[in-house]
Amino acid sequence: MRTTVRLDEHLLAQARQYAAASGKTLTAVIEDALREALARRNTKMRRKPVRLRTCGGGGVLPGVDIDDSASLLELMES
Repeated sequence: MRTTVRLDEHLLAQARQYAAASGKTLTAVIEDALREALARRNTKMRRKPVRLRTCGGGGVLPGVDIDDSASLLELMES
């Protein structure tokens, strides 16, 4: 199939150089890059959500500020 695609001139120049160096046609280089990008996208979409296991508890103890690393270190050392 034939179609028109507008590419950044620097990207096109790099693609042409890569095609020449690898002995491929520009069309083959663009097709390979598009296939790779679509395959990566499909792989990301298929991932299952991560479920983190938690232990029961009442949360942070009274007086503990988890945003204050110095006070956390002090509490852990005492």
